[in-house]
Amino acid sequence: MEITFVGSGDAFGSGGRFQTCIRVRAEGATALVDCGATSLTAMRAQGVDPGEVEAVVVTHLHGDHFGGLPFLVLDGQFTRRTAPLTVFGPVGTRDRLHAAMEALYPGSTGVRRRFEVEVVELDGAGGAHRLGSLTVRSWEVDHASGAPALAVRVDAGGHAFAYSGDTAWTPALIAAADGADVFACEAYTWDEQVRYHLDYRTLREHAGEMAAGRLILTHMGPKMLARLREAEHAAAVDGLVLDAGMV
Repeated sequence: MEITFVGSGDAFGSGGRFQTCIRVRAEGATALVDCGATSLTAMRAQGVDPGEVEAVVVTHLHGDHFGGLPFLVLDGQFTRRTAPLTVFGPVGTRDRLHAAMEALYPGSTGVRRRFEVEVVELDGAGGAHRLGSLTVRSWEVDHASGAPALAVRVDAGGHAFAYSGDTAWTPALIAAADGADVFACEAYTWDEQVRYHLDYRTLREHAGEMAAGRLILTHMGPKMLARLREAEHAAAVDGLVLDAGMV
């Protein structure tokens, strides 16, 4: 399993980083975990072909995690994509995607495309959904976004990648990280507590409870970025590539 942090930033582009977009490739399949509004630009900048993406796993319905989907769909339309695209996301994803498409490109939802866009809404209770060689699971976390917010996990070929999404500390992260080769976790601030977000001090206190092969910090704000050298855990950067088999 190859994991690429196409975008590792927060909502505001702190540190000049693209918004959340993590490519997972395994067993001949390619998925994105989150697709923030800047994701198509980030993929182009890093030579990632949007047409190879078979699935997008969305943690929650904020623009920096979800807002790139209309652009990804439109790109497929104009590049004459024929392969189906499956979007996994929390309850409400289907309606929110329709609304976002119409807000950004009125009439776009009525266009007949050469490819199907299927939306699978996740239960947030650890249930599994399969797409070819990929298995997607989700756990509800603590982040207000007008719909349930999720931590997610993608398993394939005997390896697993998990991601916290945005959340305050919750034991659901322990379940999501359990047995994952790589667990990417929000560390929005160093120690300042911001509602619905996770600070590094709190994460560090709980890190020993998470049975993942490797913990990677991501979605960091400016105060966290300023103190990265003090952190005990590695941090993602845009373009970081990890091989789950080498963890």
